[in-house]
Amino acid sequence: MRIIGGKLKGLKLNPPANLPVRPTTDKAKEALFNILQNQVELEGIKVLDLFTGTGNVGFEFASRYAESVLCIDRSFHCVKYVADTAKQHKLDNIKTFKADVFKYLEQETEQYDIIFADPPYDISRIPEIATIVFDRNLLVPEGLLIVEHQSMQNLSNHPAFTEQRRYGHSSFSFFTKTA
Repeated sequence: MRIIGGKLKGLKLNPPANLPVRPTTDKAKEALFNILQNQVELEGIKVLDLFTGTGNVGFEFASRYAESVLCIDRSFHCVKYVADTAKQHKLDNIKTFKADVFKYLEQETEQYDIIFADPPYDISRIPEIATIVFDRNLLVPEGLLIVEHQSMQNLSNHPAFTEQRRYGHSSFSFFTKTA
């Protein structure tokens, strides 16, 4: 895993092998950020990174000058790795919080420019993420929710769904809050 753009471009991330994660591949992450660069001004945005795991995507946003990146995961080891790595590379714009993502979302009141969710593929509640985010009004107007999931899963029945991009066995589904 490496940072592909911004101030930390080229930095290799070396998370411990024992983290309970399935990181977004560099190929998929590069494709995602190519899409985002053409749609969103990444500098100065507020990002919520759900099921952060290694922090791979959160670090990419931080490297590209996001104002703030809040990384949520229920694994203490994941949260510790992200916090320690952020501190080591002086990424003051990254904060971490250990929590069950669904419980966190039910209590969150802040709004974000981008919410990125990369849940374990085997959880049955993946379609609920968009519902909770939009019911709780967690995106700013024109804000973007991106959910990474297995390509065979279809999340297009949510009214805010805009598109799905496939990268092998993984897909990104995009949801937009209209003003």
